[in-house]
Amino acid sequence: MNLRRILRISGSDARDFLQGLVTNDVGGVDTGLVYAAMLTPQGKYIADFFLLADSEDILLDVDDTLADSLIQRLSMYKLRADITIATATLHVHRGTGPAPDDGHADPRHKELGWRAYRATIPEDEPDLTALRVAHLIPETGIELTPDTFILEAGFERLNGVDFKKGCYVGQEVTARMKHKTELRKGLARVSLDGTAEPGAPITADGKPAGTLHSVAGNQAIAYLRFDRAKGEMMAGDAKVSRA
Repeated sequence: MNLRRILRISGSDARDFLQGLVTNDVGGVDTGLVYAAMLTPQGKYIADFFLLADSEDILLDVDDTLADSLIQRLSMYKLRADITIATATLHVHRGTGPAPDDGHADPRHKELGWRAYRATIPEDEPDLTALRVAHLIPETGIELTPDTFILEAGFERLNGVDFKKGCYVGQEVTARMKHKTELRKGLARVSLDGTAEPGAPITADGKPAGTLHSVAGNQAIAYLRFDRAKGEMMAGDAKVSRA
């Protein structure tokens, strides 16, 4: 189970505080989930999460393994802002069928269904790996790591970054990648002919071409060097091709 922790950001400065730190426009929290990330000043990934208004507070839904370090990072920027960061006694419920009344559509892709925040612990957790692979959705700790630049991970396509919102930590590097360069590396969906394990290096003509990540059947998400990821590639004993 992919454990999540729900943080409650409260205080009169909560929205302005988050607006100056995260990659997306916090203003959208009143109408649904906002997907966003926090970056280093060098533009690299720290954490990705969902934001949602809860009365005057904002709920922040993050992978449990990143929660403590994210709290520490947020607290570092707090200074004299009127905010409080606490763990909420809520749990994430997810589903891919019709959304319940308290469900909120996953903003990354319509096929990922809905999320709801309840006091009860969910009885089971849907395995969304196949859906993620089919729609090229990166996962915390798998495709999204401290070496990740979010545009290489597809955050624009996933509605996770707003280029009009103004400054946030890491904004300069992200904007430069958007407007001044062509991405040379990034995530792509690949097909496998044979068996390969996540984490396997991908080669093309014997040269490093990338890394295999999430696998579902004969499809997978890979991080590729686009200049080398042409034609047939190999990951272990499996033949790899761009899907």
